[in-house]
This record gives sequence, structure tokens and C-alpha cells, in this order.
Amino acid sequence: MAAGAQQVPNNRRFIGLMSGTSLDGVDGVLADFGSQPPRILAHASAPFPEALGRELLALNTPGDNELHRAALAGNGLAKAYAGVVEALLHMTGLPASSVCAIGAHGQTVRHRPGEFDGTGYTLQLNQPALLAELTGIAVVADFRSRDVAAGGQGAPLAPLFHRAWFGEPGQSLALLNLGGMANLTLLGADGGCSGFDCGPGNVLMDGWCSRHRGQAFDDAGAWAASGRVLPGLLARLQAEPFFHKPPPKSTGRDLFGLGWLDAQLTQEGLSRMTDSAPLADVQATLAELTASTCAADLRGHGKGITRLVVCGGGALNDHLMTRLAARLPGVEVMSTSTLGLHPLQVEAAAFAWLGWQAVEGQAQPLQSITGAKGARVLGCIYPA
Repeated sequence: MAAGAQQVPNNRRFIGLMSGTSLDGVDGVLADFGSQPPRILAHASAPFPEALGRELLALNTPGDNELHRAALAGNGLAKAYAGVVEALLHMTGLPASSVCAIGAHGQTVRHRPGEFDGTGYTLQLNQPALLAELTGIAVVADFRSRDVAAGGQGAPLAPLFHRAWFGEPGQSLALLNLGGMANLTLLGADGGCSGFDCGPGNVLMDGWCSRHRGQAFDDAGAWAASGRVLPGLLARLQAEPFFHKPPPKSTGRDLFGLGWLDAQLTQEGLSRMTDSAPLADVQATLAELTASTCAADLRGHGKGITRLVVCGGGALNDHLMTRLAARLPGVEVMSTSTLGLHPLQVEAAAFAWLGWQAVEGQAQPLQSITGAKGARVLGCIYPA
């Protein structure tokens, strides 16, 4: 069913579900957009079952029998999503019938907008029909493909939510989401809104930490803080052409995966490292890559902005936050918690909001963000 085609229920409670390129699991929120001000009623998260996480990661690169495997992974994802929905309802004591819809992002496994035939594609694994069956709640999904069809990058989609939730008349603000990828939102004092992907957020740091320490992430950035930045490697990483492209632009694991990093390490003569100190030095360099590229984008495109609010898992990385602040003198760097929304809730809240917008049939003016030809209603609705 096309977005906006069904009768809009009276309630404004929406669930948002997000599983990002970090592949660490599902974050969900239950939001009430009918209250003044809008509020988050509950937040729940769950890690992926180990086998599902491995398969979702494997499906980011070409492999055998992909269509069959992707379909089954989509089923597994819908079941993981349904578990988080159940947890949210249990936490609030609300019945499924009290929720208008679920905004379910899906799991991005390919992101190639504007390529090949000039349109390209973006692909999020999901089974929204199954999710609707499992939860008894309408589901809004497939948010990105209409933007790509309209000539846009399909990402980032959160900046308009950032403006709705964090924007203040007459005040400028930058918001940096440090998920697997990093994306920057710029909110002007005049109400203007723009945004784009900066490059890798946590994805390379997480991958390096998992490979060499068997841990999903570098807790608080302690391992990176124990190393030293390798100037030659940092310069080589920063030379990646993506960092120097003007917006609109978006990216994903198609470019910034461990294969990309391994190629840079080989060229820098660091491919055979086994010593623990150089391994920590690479981690420190990867943290500096994220901090330096995000800071450069804010300086280059957000002139005059003196507050940077950070969300996503990277906001919990003390070392990364310190390096961001060091590279942005005169800019106050803070977590979204300071503004009343926990950094791990922001992306899920954004897709709850986008689900609400789709049900209302509201077109999203993303021209200055994704480069789309015009405002479009994003998402398709699967009734309960």
C-alpha cells in the first residue's frame, strides 16, 4: 500500500526500530508524538543472535546463494525486531492496538545510489509483512528507495527529525551521528537544514577491535587511547576521494569495510603486524580518522556553528569525543543526553518519526540533504 493511503488513526504512538551498519543489534523506542512536547515512552535494545549477525555481515559482500540467504536473514531480522517490540509493549503496559505503526528501517547490505545506470540502488533487508503478522501492528518500511528513485542519495534521512526534535528558532546547531557510519546534520538559525555522510564512524574501529581482541567494540575507546596515531597511515586514509567529495554524499560498508583498511595497511607496509603496540596504534589512528574527517566537515560546511551534539554509539566513546573536541576549538561538543535524548535512542526515534510522517502522507523535503529532485513521501505501509 502506498504511504498515506490508509485512514490515519487518532493516536500518535509510534515504534521506531533501527539496526545500523555497526551490526550490534536492534534499538527500539516507543514514542508519543501526540504529547506536548513529544516524548519517548520506552527504549529497548537486543543484540543479534550470533548466527544472524554473522550472516548479515557476510551479506554485505558478494557470495553464494545470496537471494535465498538474504530472504532467510530478513525473516530472522523481523523476528529480532518483533522481540524488541514485545519488550517495549511490556515495559509500558500498552497493548499492540494502542500503537499506530512501527517504523522499521531494515538492515542495509548494499548502498550504491547514483551508480551503474545513473540511478543505482540501496538495499535494506527486511520482512515488514512478517513483522506486521508477528506484532499485530502496521509497519512502515523501505524508507530509502523512493529518495534514490528521485535522484537522491537515500541517506541520511534523519536530519529533518533532528530539526523537529532539537531545532530551536534563531539557534544554529550541528548534530553528528556516530553509528557504523558518521553523518552530520547542520541546522541553521534561519530554520535551514542540511546533512550528509562524513565517512566511517565506528565501523572500522569495531572491525579492528573484533579481529584482534575478540570484542565487538572498543569500550570507551580505551584501546585507542593506549596507542599513538600513525601519521603516515592517517594521511593515507584521509586521502580517500570520498572525504573530498562535496555533498550530497552517502556511503556504507560497500566502501568502508575492513577490506578497504587492509588495502591501505598493505600500501603503508603494515599488513603483517602482530605486535600489540602497533595494533593499538592502528586503533588510535582509526579513531583519529573519524574525529578528523567529521571535524573537517563541520569546519568546512558549518561555519559559525559553535555547538556539536553527538549521538550513536560513538557518543559513548570517551576517547573519540575527546579527540573531536580537540579538533574543534571553540565548539562545544556534547552528547544528545544533554538535550534530553539518550544517544542510543536518536536513530530509532528518527524512524518512529519517519513512520509517523509516512502514515500522515507528509512528503519530506530532502533536496538540500540527499539531492533528491523534490519532496517525496518515504516508506511503504504494511497494514496490521
